[in-house]
Amino acid sequence: MEPKIQLRSEKLYCVLISTFVVLLVITNIIGVKLFLAFPTAMPNGLFGEPITLTTGLITYPLTFLLTDFVCEVYGRRRANLMVFTGFGLSILALLFVQVALTLPGAPAWSSGNEHFETIREMQIAYESVFTLPGFLIFASMTAYLIAQLIDVRLYHFWKRVTSGRHLWLRNNASTMFSQLIDTIIVNSIFLKWGMGLGWQLVIQIIIAAYLFKILIAAIDTPLIYAGVALSRRFGLSPLPAA
Repeated sequence: MEPKIQLRSEKLYCVLISTFVVLLVITNIIGVKLFLAFPTAMPNGLFGEPITLTTGLITYPLTFLLTDFVCEVYGRRRANLMVFTGFGLSILALLFVQVALTLPGAPAWSSGNEHFETIREMQIAYESVFTLPGFLIFASMTAYLIAQLIDVRLYHFWKRVTSGRHLWLRNNASTMFSQLIDTIIVNSIFLKWGMGLGWQLVIQIIIAAYLFKILIAAIDTPLIYAGVALSRRFGLSPLPAA
């Protein structure tokens, strides 16, 4: 590979791995909230109940798009490096969040705030946003590591089986299976054993979340085609099937 193309390739990889880590860290922070999807348009959704989803669905499915793109252009080793880097830096971010929670608030913190008058109220509000239950951390990190590594392995399996053809197949087949594993693990641990929800509601959330992820996987298929095409314009050719 020519030096200019090599430099361009490394710069792109740095951008991709940085974006991947940011999305993962944001997912861990916002994922504790449950929300009603289409509460008015679909009042009697899945199983006759409003559809409940976790806010982590806003960002997390995009990490699989990035993983598949790196698999296609940079290969399995670089994809696994991105997965393990995301895991390590997520743990580091969570540790710093815990340190920030323990620091005492200053009087100036609550001054001029129209919603909270005292330091104690500010601290409660702060903790309500940034305190991550141990079960959520354990569930999300366990599910993340297993699902992403499965995604990388399956992506290359399908690439080898199809001799590098049918990008849409390996993108969707790998993501759909790995997302199923991720959805079952994280919701079972967090919602059932962490929050104590009943299995009926947990299963509803798992099915609804998985269907949403399937939809995202289908929607992002043109994006991976566009990304591969753009990488070729910059001289980066996808690696052959191994």
